[in-house]
Amino acid sequence: MPLPISTLVPNLTHLLALPIEELAGVLLVHLNSYVYGGNAIAQNGKLNQSEFFGWLWKNPTYPGNYQQVIQDVLLEAWSWLENEGLLARTLDSASCWFFVTRRGKAVKSRDSFASYRKGSLLPKHQIHPVIANEVYSIFLGGKYDTAIFEAFRQVEMAVRRAAYLDEAEVYGVDLMRTAFKPAEKKGAATTPGALTDPRLPVAEQEAMARLFSGAVGVYRNSTGHRHVGTGAEEAAEVIIFASLLLRIVDAQRFRMLHDMPPPVDDLEPASGE
Repeated sequence: MPLPISTLVPNLTHLLALPIEELAGVLLVHLNSYVYGGNAIAQNGKLNQSEFFGWLWKNPTYPGNYQQVIQDVLLEAWSWLENEGLLARTLDSASCWFFVTRRGKAVKSRDSFASYRKGSLLPKHQIHPVIANEVYSIFLGGKYDTAIFEAFRQVEMAVRRAAYLDEAEVYGVDLMRTAFKPAEKKGAATTPGALTDPRLPVAEQEAMARLFSGAVGVYRNSTGHRHVGTGAEEAAEVIIFASLLLRIVDAQRFRMLHDMPPPVDDLEPASGE
């Protein structure tokens, strides 16, 4: 027998109050507990949606006459799983046959579904590779403040390397201001920072310096000195922001490498000219 939904969530009121994403996780854990063969619902690696809901209607697992409302919310959860690619329709002529996808088969418990949900908040393939390597596992572990701190530590390290600045001399907000110092300040020309793009108007150069210094001041410093208590959704958004900053640094490094003047030897005329 599969693991009953009523075992996963014993209280019907709690079941009906679950957000659609959490209810879908409960349903998926239940579907993954089926043993294929010997029943009309699970056959040959496939699940019959019609038989599943028919059995559910005839065999209520909660007291009271609540079959219709339970069916409705579980249909919503089933549709959510299908849209997320955790369930997929088969090519059988009857449209009621589904199978649990490879991604869906990994969800064996509510905890594993929670881990899946965290991962979907921070798509690994869409973030900077450095963030993916250094931060992703921390985020999945639920250490959101630490993940944010580490993401912005990587930003700081990347800026320092690209700008050839010594850690002992400048760091944090001052590092960002130095690396992205505008070419002009209050109408007077200055030596621009190593990562300042001289092709941009001075106002945009100043905005870029403020963007990096403000981001490090708000996110790296706060998570480095105290417990902020950031939630999963906000942490994912902040880490994606750090990923964007890293891509800007990469772009500036590329510009520096390709805009460098040729070596002095190349400027001297060849002998005999």
